[in-house]
Amino acid sequence: MTTSGQHAVDSSDSGCAKALPTDNVAHMKILIIEDDLEAAAYLTKAFREAGIVADHASDGESGLFMGTENAYDVAIIDRMLPRRDGLSVISELRRKGVHTPVLILSALGQVDDRVTGLRAGGDDYLPKPYAFSELLARVEVLGRRKGTPDQDVLYRVADLELDRLSHEVRRGGKEIPLQPREFRLLEYLMKNAGQVVTRTMLLENVWDYHFDPQTNVIDVHVSRLRSKIEKDFSQPLLKTIRGAGYMIKDEG
Repeated sequence: MTTSGQHAVDSSDSGCAKALPTDNVAHMKILIIEDDLEAAAYLTKAFREAGIVADHASDGESGLFMGTENAYDVAIIDRMLPRRDGLSVISELRRKGVHTPVLILSALGQVDDRVTGLRAGGDDYLPKPYAFSELLARVEVLGRRKGTPDQDVLYRVADLELDRLSHEVRRGGKEIPLQPREFRLLEYLMKNAGQVVTRTMLLENVWDYHFDPQTNVIDVHVSRLRSKIEKDFSQPLLKTIRGAGYMIKDEG
């Protein structure tokens, strides 16, 4: 939390507003969780000029929702936020299995503060005020970590494709609109393609529930998802494994 955007970014960084796009940031999408609206607007504009798409959340709860529901290459999180502090956001993202690299921005720059932030699940820590050129370089470094198994951008099963970056689903080249929960359900199934996914696994990883796995909330959503991804297509992909759970698999 800062009182003014001009205090967050070091104005002596003469190249901060003239950063040029590089191959390292091509097609990157980042999340900025920052309650200082002036600073956030500056960063969003500067990243756009550098070739990076940036979404913004102004408080911890909104940032947690966006970081959970969408795929990002990097998240930049202010430590002091309204509604939920930055370290709590990071810890909750990690608990939910979100492994997006996180860079913490904070006016708290002592060694103990940085250690606390990194131990909470942050990947890098940049004290305020900072030069945008350094922030951009750190984002580039963190962005290179994408492509690990949990950070794959595109999932494919037969002619069904799910793009975590653009949040789009297509089958046979035809776009299939999904609700956020349906998208998360399909994403988890495709991430585990060819394997049986139990109701308990879905409750814990898609709904974050910890109760009776016999609840029909899963059956209802799977039924809706199946109708959307299999309607007008001859090859079924989403199977119910009686007594076990569900599996998405290419039988072709």
